Amino acid sequence: MNPRIVPAVLLVLLVVLHVQLWWGRGSVTHVSDLQQRIETQKEKNAEAKLANERLASEVRDLKEGLEMVEEKARLELGMVKPNEIYVQISK
Repeated sequence: MNPRIVPAVLLVLLVVLHVQLWWGRGSVTHVSDLQQRIETQKEKNAEAKLANERLASEVRDLKEGLEMVEEKARLELGMVKPNEIYVQISK
């Protein structure tokens, strides 16, 4: 076996690895681009999550809001509906 073959094969492998590292599918620039896209998507997901939480809170308030307002008005302001008798029991 020729002693120059081993270094030549190693050199070819090194060149192939460098080409893959700098210009291939898993290259440094491709990976950094994907990482940036992931960060952007995470930010969008966080914004969408906050918007969903706000909407869910609004829906809850709309469902329960009138009952809470009426309860507060009755307790704090002494509200009485028409044809209703208010009876207060003290302990």
